[in-house]
Amino acid sequence: MSSALTDLLRHPIVQAPMAGGVSVPQLAAAVSEAGGLGFLAAGYKTADGMYQEIKQLRGLTAAPFGVNLFLPQPEYADPAAVEVYASQLAGEAAWYETELGDPESGRDDGYDAKLAVLLDNPVPVVSFHFGVPAPDVLDSLRRAGTFTLAAATTAEEALAVQDAGADAVIVQGVEAGGHQGTHRDIAENDGAGIGLLSLVAQVREAVRIPVVAAGGLMRGSQIAAALAAGASAAQLGTAFLATPESGANRVHKQALTDPRFVRTELTRAFSGRPARGLVNRFMREHGPYAPAAYPEIHHLTSPLRKAAAKAGDAQGMALWAGQGHRLARELPAGQLVEVLAAELRAATTGLSTGGAGR
Repeated sequence: MSSALTDLLRHPIVQAPMAGGVSVPQLAAAVSEAGGLGFLAAGYKTADGMYQEIKQLRGLTAAPFGVNLFLPQPEYADPAAVEVYASQLAGEAAWYETELGDPESGRDDGYDAKLAVLLDNPVPVVSFHFGVPAPDVLDSLRRAGTFTLAAATTAEEALAVQDAGADAVIVQGVEAGGHQGTHRDIAENDGAGIGLLSLVAQVREAVRIPVVAAGGLMRGSQIAAALAAGASAAQLGTAFLATPESGANRVHKQALTDPRFVRTELTRAFSGRPARGLVNRFMREHGPYAPAAYPEIHHLTSPLRKAAAKAGDAQGMALWAGQGHRLARELPAGQLVEVLAAELRAATTGLSTGGAGR
């Protein structure tokens, strides 16, 4: 592990920033206090909302933590395709007794305002999703004392992250829950994702900066495998989704191990961008017709998802989850970090002595 990362966390365990109200200050604080690296998700929040959560988190822990930002998205959606999809969702709106959202509700996620806050009030770590920030942004954050990372789903994207000047790259395998962090959302590439261990090995040979592995990791033995493949640390999202500190809806937490939800798929149904979630009715019925249009489709379906959650209807919610969701454990977040660290030690010992490890 690089010295910069070593200074940030006692265990090579990063809690993934899960937008939509999951990565709350209580979760991030518990992970950081236990020696991992907790993260807040600024996506879909206002700049002030992000700042208030940072203040709250700082009141809960003095340990390092991170904040994740979404990059502004280019305008490439076909308005006609969005309109057609909206008409297909009319029945959903009637069923949940709500209106569809406005697809033109904004596409930059308040990026500039959030950056201004993070430069005025620096945090230990900032990561980026859906692209690569400009080199001057990364340089400004570095001068403010902030360690920076950006997600990549291919070796080529990882090189772009390095060339822009980020301190590390988050390598996201196709197994990961939630949105794939592809830099350019091209519909023709749907289904072409790379498995985490293969991707880590490819990226490790392509870049010099540290690699953080993300995608389907639920056990310490899997973290050991990712480290053996060349990662410096591992980022886990679904593993922390089921913890009591997580802000995920109760229905979402229960669905992770509910026998009715046996598999995950990548879908554009809820947001217009590929994201992995538990297969439910909404995904089956609308996924095949959802256009490549993020964040337009995200805004369009937002009222539907909120209404489904309010009604406790798992069949209409975006149940983001990685491929390892059946291994979810309802442990307190701090205890989960300790268990993962113990499993990692056992697996590493087993590897070094030629044993199987657990």
